[in-house]
Amino acid sequence: MKIYSNKLAAMMVAAALGTTASLPFHVLQAQAAEVPLAAQDIEQATQELSQLRVMQGYQDGTMGITSPITRAELAKMLDLAFGLEGKGDAKTSFTDVNPNAWYERYAAELVAQDVMQAPEGRFDPRGMVTHAELVQMVSKALKRDAKSVDVWAKRFYSEEGYTTRGQAAYLISVAHEAIPSEKAKITSIRALNAITLIVTFDAPLTAENEAFAKAKEDFKFNDGLVLTNMPRLKTGSISTYIVPTSVQKPGTSYTLTYKGKTAGTFAGNSAKLDMTEARQVAQDTFELEALKENGVVDYGYVISAYSGGRGANAFVLDENNSADGIVYQIISSGQGREVTITPAGGQPIVAKYVPFTQSTDGKQEPKFRLPEGQTPTPGVTYTVTSDWAQMANPTFVAGAFAPLEIIGAEAISDSSIAITLSEDPGDELFSGRSVELTDADGNNQIATYKYSSRKGAVGVFDLTQESKLKSGTTYTIKPVGEWAGETDAALTVN
Repeated sequence: MKIYSNKLAAMMVAAALGTTASLPFHVLQAQAAEVPLAAQDIEQATQELSQLRVMQGYQDGTMGITSPITRAELAKMLDLAFGLEGKGDAKTSFTDVNPNAWYERYAAELVAQDVMQAPEGRFDPRGMVTHAELVQMVSKALKRDAKSVDVWAKRFYSEEGYTTRGQAAYLISVAHEAIPSEKAKITSIRALNAITLIVTFDAPLTAENEAFAKAKEDFKFNDGLVLTNMPRLKTGSISTYIVPTSVQKPGTSYTLTYKGKTAGTFAGNSAKLDMTEARQVAQDTFELEALKENGVVDYGYVISAYSGGRGANAFVLDENNSADGIVYQIISSGQGREVTITPAGGQPIVAKYVPFTQSTDGKQEPKFRLPEGQTPTPGVTYTVTSDWAQMANPTFVAGAFAPLEIIGAEAISDSSIAITLSEDPGDELFSGRSVELTDADGNNQIATYKYSSRKGAVGVFDLTQESKLKSGTTYTIKPVGEWAGETDAALTVN
């Protein structure tokens, strides 16, 4: 393929743009998805990619923005735009590609990294690319959820459409802004509710900087406010995060210091999350319900990290946290959250959040558990209160919940066992539970539930402290505590 130099291509695009002032690209990409992609948007994207030496012009002096992009051309653009060279085993060979072709190394890199496919060794270098294929390729190249990339492509996307060079340039330019950066800086902060901040950076954080341990070092607040879990990138955004905090003091002026530098200030928010009701779900556990139709959504449905697993329940909020004309309150991470439950005529009890029960089985019903050994007294009315949530119906009358029985146990590795209950406990009521394994000599081992492993009535429990099951040994299985009935369940390791 004969091409002009990148410098010449950039000059040609600049000339095409003329002297008319253009909007910053991040402003253009933030426009509503319903706004059709304009020629100016494509020209600006093409100029940016040309300056980055990602896109080149044709010999006839054009950038070919209305021509269908070939798989060979796209392979080069993706490889250069996202720095993929050398990140995969590029020893792939093709049946339809000359080893000396200008695009061969790009094709090999992308196929080796599963960004593009070559079934039976056929790369199809001259093949056209559908819009759906482009979204998937950009998603894989960027290592970002496909739902976000799909949002960015909505200005030109059609189910049966084939991608032009201009459309590819536009989407790759948007995605290029979403490449994580170790040097990302905060550009804005606001408190959404009493436990949630919306924080925007000039670029997404790296995976290392998102990790909770590192983020807790980097995010520092005054007046006792702390980060309670890792920041989570909003689906569809370039670099806006949902950041969970401890309960803010209304009206208090907080300063956020990020990586040792003052990033901005915000006022503590007094807004409590609107929950509909509290209800008991197990002998020691109750839940708080929130409804999407009431304008409350769990963060799990609107963050990039979870969008792939939420299916039809996942959706995108705009910069004002609205969708379909509704402005949503966001329930940020439940990690470390507490509520108070008070029996009629009795003393208040602090109940703690049960991990991974915040949003399960398509429901927004975070669970809270009483301290070990405590259970609500049947027939007594209990009232739940919180400094971060308000409930339309905060009371429930405690009932009698017979614990389910452990009816089976099976070794699935030398450090994990599958526990089967007499019934499906629903949601994640296995969470926080443990069982004790005892061999014939009276030696004990503890196994704890592996979060999100439940399949119906079966959950996986991992041995603690690097313990191992012994071949040829039979273990009796008992619950730790009264969360399940004691049975004669036994496990024989082959």
